[in-house]
Amino acid sequence: MNSPEDFIHLPFTPDLTQGGIDYAVRSLQYTYDRMGGSLYSRLRRIVGGVAVELALRRMLSEREIPFDVRGATPFTQPDRYDVALGGHRCDLKTFILSKRQQISAVRHNPGLLLPAPALVPEDQFISVTHRESDLYLFAFLLGLTTNSQEEIVKAAQAGQPIYLIHPLTQTWSRPSVWNSLGRLALKSECSVPVTVELGGQDGTREFVTEKIDLPPKTRVFVQHNFFNLAYLHVDAIADARVGLQSPARNEIYLIAPSDWGNIWVYGMDIFLTGYISREEFRHKASPIYAGSRVFQYSKTQIKNFSVPMAELRPLDGLLEQVKAWEASRHEAA
Repeated sequence: MNSPEDFIHLPFTPDLTQGGIDYAVRSLQYTYDRMGGSLYSRLRRIVGGVAVELALRRMLSEREIPFDVRGATPFTQPDRYDVALGGHRCDLKTFILSKRQQISAVRHNPGLLLPAPALVPEDQFISVTHRESDLYLFAFLLGLTTNSQEEIVKAAQAGQPIYLIHPLTQTWSRPSVWNSLGRLALKSECSVPVTVELGGQDGTREFVTEKIDLPPKTRVFVQHNFFNLAYLHVDAIADARVGLQSPARNEIYLIAPSDWGNIWVYGMDIFLTGYISREEFRHKASPIYAGSRVFQYSKTQIKNFSVPMAELRPLDGLLEQVKAWEASRHEAA
């Protein structure tokens, strides 16, 4: 039986969020949206999930626990496994708690997480690409997010980091014909200079980025030859429109100030709550249908299967087994 004393509590540092953002912006055009909600919510979930994975890897390294990341999910292939421990592929499931009252309650009493469901989406539960020996690891990330323009302004005024992004439409990010977008140009109506980053792929489908310093009301040309564009990012809140022009598309794409979203996750704490093998999970799990209220979400968007966090196995036990297994393997060699 799992208990709060078995949870592994990890500190959260800003570099984890930045690492999550670096992955999220590159995976943007490949991610599968099974959860619903806004595109910015989806990106924040990716940021949080990668941040927790990086924290897990850091902890494993500090404890000298051997692990493998050869199968870690590349941004072009979602839903592969994250790390491997003792030869077992591990799928890390992270849930972000962003409501202040809930964060405060869990920080005061982590035991509140025990009855929460350890959720696995139905499509993953029935997937034939997973092995019975695969392990599900579960984690909670406690952290605030900004969900409105007013909250973004408050965060910036308080000196908090922000990462403003505008994902482009599918006609730009997933064009039906793979041709150059031509000599792209940017122009800003903002009252002050802004720095704009473009992210997309070149003719060889390599992911490339370019930063442009954009003075007010001045057209600036992009140097890279982009074949698609996934996103634009600005380094500060834009107080007017930013325009993007593609001669190949014969189109001017205008981005209003309200069209930027902040995907920075203001993490505080990480709780690794435990693990369970896929085989054991399949025997114990019960369905949770779309539209259900659970600890993590006011309403689930899809059908999941779950067991209570209380029925997970303590992660420390697994880590000790992995360390002992690796030591015995070296002795035998």
